[in-house]
Amino acid sequence: MNTVRLGKTELVVSQVGFGGIPIIPLGFEDGVAVVRHCFQRGITFFDTANMYGDSEKKIGQALETVRDKVVIATKTLERSAEGTAKHIAYSLENLKSDYIDLYQMHNISKENDLNEILASGGALEAVNKAKADGKIKFIGFSSHDIAMAIKVCRTGLFSAIQFPFNFIESDPADELFKVAQELDMGIIAMKPLGGGLLERADLCFRFLQQYPYVVPIPGIQNVEEANEIFELYRSPQPLSQKDLSEIEKIRSELGKRFCHRCGYCVPCEQGVKIPEVLGFRTIARRLSPAITIAFTKDAMETVGNCTDCGECLDKCPYRLAIPDLIQEYQTLFQDYVSKHG
Repeated sequence: MNTVRLGKTELVVSQVGFGGIPIIPLGFEDGVAVVRHCFQRGITFFDTANMYGDSEKKIGQALETVRDKVVIATKTLERSAEGTAKHIAYSLENLKSDYIDLYQMHNISKENDLNEILASGGALEAVNKAKADGKIKFIGFSSHDIAMAIKVCRTGLFSAIQFPFNFIESDPADELFKVAQELDMGIIAMKPLGGGLLERADLCFRFLQQYPYVVPIPGIQNVEEANEIFELYRSPQPLSQKDLSEIEKIRSELGKRFCHRCGYCVPCEQGVKIPEVLGFRTIARRLSPAITIAFTKDAMETVGNCTDCGECLDKCPYRLAIPDLIQEYQTLFQDYVSKHG
């Protein structure tokens, strides 16, 4: 597999990375086996987070004997120095490593996020100390808001950015990625298949191959998915006119009425787990009925708490009709349970 220089980190990584979320529901040994298979096929960049169940532990176990041949990225949602220091220690233990190649501040999407991280006693304080101690090599961040991400890039404090990027969320290429390139930052594309929303892997990766400086990190949960991706990169094909027409058709069908998982709508004062509810279709496509029901049952039960207060409507940057959508998805879930439960 070809490699990419991850901006000013000077880390050289495989042109496709590994996203650590889908191995969460796998048995431990099965998850380890998937990670090892991906390494054996040429992936050298593995992204996870300490909030991703036992994903760090599976990756750590799988890559312990080849640690010097891979680049591992993880992240934290903590905003305080104290909490971040604990998370760093926890991740190092999980990953069975003395260092983390890229440690990311997760989801800096609001002004307050950045202010808390940069404040005295904030997360960056702990990360800088860990870096000075050799426990972290480089610092990055993830975000779901383009304007905020540009502001964070321009602080000059981060070496890499992780942002959603796919053919239905292509806006980052217009300005954000240009700013990141000017600053020589590594660019990592989360949700290259729309968080599981997009089923045509061939279209997704042909689109992404137009941006060779961007490293996509697809979530991979089995050997078959891994092999499909490897084949698409072993014999890359440009987007044909037919492909472009199909992309436009998918964009038209989806419109703007889907959850981008930015998290702006939470917390809900009534306790509705909005992103989890709106993630139902994606989960149902990727996981077995038993796991899908187990993963979404509790979230669906919170839909009844909705008072239609409209607070989420004001928060959502994509202007989704969230109260209507969560009711619609609850009905879909109930139908799904009737069929598979």
